[in-house]
Amino acid sequence: MMDKVRDWFGFGPMTHGMGGHGHDHGEGGHGHTHGVIDPTIATTTRGIWAIKWSFVVLAITAALQLVVVFLSGSVALLADTIHNVGDAVTAIPLWVAFMLARRQPSKTFTYGLGRVEDLAGILIVLIILFSAIVAGYEAIDRLINPQPIAFLGWVAIAGIIGFLGNEAVAVFRIRVGREINSAALIADGYHARTDGFTSLAVVLGAIGVWLGFPLADPVIGLLITVAIFAIVWQSSKAVLTRMLDGVEPGIVDEIHHAAEHVPGVERVQSVQARWIGHRLHADVAISVADAATAKDVLGVTEALKEELFAHLPALAEANVRLESPAGSAEKGTEPSHAHGHHAPEPFKVDCDLAAGTLEIVDTPAGERMRLTIDRHADDLTATVIIDRPEGPETLHLDPVADNHHRLESTLAPAEPHEFEARLVLKAKDREQVLPFKMVEPEGHHH
Repeated sequence: MMDKVRDWFGFGPMTHGMGGHGHDHGEGGHGHTHGVIDPTIATTTRGIWAIKWSFVVLAITAALQLVVVFLSGSVALLADTIHNVGDAVTAIPLWVAFMLARRQPSKTFTYGLGRVEDLAGILIVLIILFSAIVAGYEAIDRLINPQPIAFLGWVAIAGIIGFLGNEAVAVFRIRVGREINSAALIADGYHARTDGFTSLAVVLGAIGVWLGFPLADPVIGLLITVAIFAIVWQSSKAVLTRMLDGVEPGIVDEIHHAAEHVPGVERVQSVQARWIGHRLHADVAISVADAATAKDVLGVTEALKEELFAHLPALAEANVRLESPAGSAEKGTEPSHAHGHHAPEPFKVDCDLAAGTLEIVDTPAGERMRLTIDRHADDLTATVIIDRPEGPETLHLDPVADNHHRLESTLAPAEPHEFEARLVLKAKDREQVLPFKMVEPEGHHH
């Protein structure tokens, strides 16, 4: 119950449209509707709706506070009013961004104008930074030059109004931002929440002045300024990551996870994904059996696309291409089956903790022992122990670029590549040891 309440108020984890394995894969668990309305138009319309109502609420809040500012002469309340006006103003770049995102792609902007939303996010971060500087300046000025405040009761009421107005807008923006996966709208929601706490600081300052501590208000104002700078840092990281085509690591894992549900996909060769505005685009390269016909390949790619759209609600476009291991090497990407000129046959792994392929591959750094995983338990670790005449050779397999579906040794296995060995898999309190043997191809014995 408490989790639902926290999520409603925007304090829960951001899970909508992100990676994760906590969903049902039973019959009918992946249903989605193909409507006649473009999903991008639907989500941007909802975003514009959220922005309009946020602007109305904050404008009313600022107007009510401004009346009390003229009556009381409170500098702290004036600063808080400036914050609320600034928060309302952030609706303008977001509204422009959402309107531009509705435009159809053109010959110049072939992906549309969704990136404008990221630019709006940067502008919002700058507005938050400006409000933090203003808040700090006002607090320091009141420490140096204390000023009397009249109508303390009205100042406290205005501070409460400011908090309620900002919190209502924060909840609204964060919830809608999560629904449509808009980093800019979520960042703006947290900005509104911070300004709400600034309004509470006005209330505490008024109480402190009433109790005979005139410096209580500016001291609390400085603490709130620090909190605003923290929000600037958090929001800027999120927006800049998306501008640089960064995605949450869970999205890549979820794409691999979706491929596990498609018969005929032998291996996921590579995954690329990026956000354009609040819509996700994915490019997936797969390999299928050599005996697969053109009809089989078409069926596999269509089935994978359906799974991708079911697993990732924010997905706007999925490109699935067929790529052989040799083809990936020719394109300069790291191959998954790049056997060296004398590499042994791969060892097929299939147990409770994992399923996949263990092999020796050629990489730009040299030969490596690699475990490519199709299915695995949580917190899986893998170690290869090779029996050598001079003693055991131990190779720890670590995730490549945080990809837990590809584990690779940092060192090359010693020559010769014909040996008996053990693959040790561990996950939490479970362990499985899989003995295997690698034999070099005929004519390549040392």
